[in-house]
Amino acid sequence: MSSSDLNRKQKTKKTNTKPVQLNPNWSLLQQKLKSDYHGNKGNTRKSFSNDSPDNPSSILGKRKERPDSEVDVPKIDPLTPVNDDSSLTDEVAMDCEMVGVGQGTKSALGRVTLVNKWGNVLYDEFVRPVERVVDFRTHISGIRPRDLRKAKDFRVAQTKVAELIKGKILVGHALHNDLKALLLTHPKQDIRDTAEYQPFLKGKPRKSLKHLTSEILGADIQNGEHCPIDDARAAMMLYQKHRQEWEKNVKDQTRMWLKQTKRKPKKKVKQGNASTNDSPLV
Repeated sequence: MSSSDLNRKQKTKKTNTKPVQLNPNWSLLQQKLKSDYHGNKGNTRKSFSNDSPDNPSSILGKRKERPDSEVDVPKIDPLTPVNDDSSLTDEVAMDCEMVGVGQGTKSALGRVTLVNKWGNVLYDEFVRPVERVVDFRTHISGIRPRDLRKAKDFRVAQTKVAELIKGKILVGHALHNDLKALLLTHPKQDIRDTAEYQPFLKGKPRKSLKHLTSEILGADIQNGEHCPIDDARAAMMLYQKHRQEWEKNVKDQTRMWLKQTKRKPKKKVKQGNASTNDSPLV
């Protein structure tokens, strides 16, 4: 076959090829998809910007409306007073901070604090000791030299404290140390010492106020420098939490002590007073 015949045959095939006709339903579907794409292309960003918690199609909105979502609630300090009443009450808590005098090993009053039964401050003063301070014990007492420059004279503070605690239930921790520093005494039946209350000890000879406050009240105190306001509040709250049981215990002990003191000792018969009738027969 010549080349001219081959070319003529290929042209005949091309002219005889008929175009393929699409199904009319398929054509309509393609047109609809194209129109939807072009119509929604400009609104795509807008549809995302309209998402809000009120729109159920918004994922973020659903997440915000979850009832079990976590909310940060500030922790309440259990030692914070529940009111601002600073009146003198029948129960008063006391705490003192000491400084070193003499050779530094002898303790002297450097600050004294009293709070009422609600934990509101009745008296809080720095005190200038009679002897010269050689150790401020700042890491524990929190007292610095500048605090004692305009501090109360010891006699003035002593008189005021004696006036406030007279006839009151005195609450505190290891109160014998505080009373010794103040050179004061207080009736034993009116002292409520958290360091000596047996139900707090549970077989141990003594527990610190920090330990008792953490264990019973769930509060944290005495991290570094001590705050006598917090310490007095902690002692008062420990007492108030167990007040009913504590007072019953005190009444039972007082009743037992009175019963023992009323017992009269038995009279001893003296040998010289023996009756002549008791003499043996000869």
